[in-house]
Amino acid sequence: MSANILEVAARSEWKSGLKTHSQIRSFDPVVMDEPKELGGDNQGPNPLEYLVASLNGCKGVMIPLIAKELKFEFSELSFDTKGSVDLRGLMGDPSVSTHFQNLRFQVTIKTDEPEERLQALQSAVADRCPVYNLLRDAGVSLQTQWVRG
Repeated sequence: MSANILEVAARSEWKSGLKTHSQIRSFDPVVMDEPKELGGDNQGPNPLEYLVASLNGCKGVMIPLIAKELKFEFSELSFDTKGSVDLRGLMGDPSVSTHFQNLRFQVTIKTDEPEERLQALQSAVADRCPVYNLLRDAGVSLQTQWVRG
């Protein structure tokens, strides 16, 4: 593997119903299931919930990394993300996309940095966050808001 390439992997196994266990590196298995109202047993978050958490986690990596590069000081950081999916697409309606129709993403950051520096951080993070860019490139409507906490 090249020093400039990061390879990621997961091994997953269907267990029963709509439940799957995924092994990532040496961590405990990740359980994915659907809520009872969607036919699952509610034994874990569903894949789309993990994707929302992945966006939060990706921002939780990229913001501190880029802030360090910019010598941008902050003391607290949190994320609140909500997405909407039209279930008709998942149920086979070809006229409806099966992925998120929209995602509303809020970053709350505690900082005394001036507004132009906060805007520079926000722009750099949007350009470099892999999960955000994957969703954007897929055509998901992304509403992003940064607020001072």
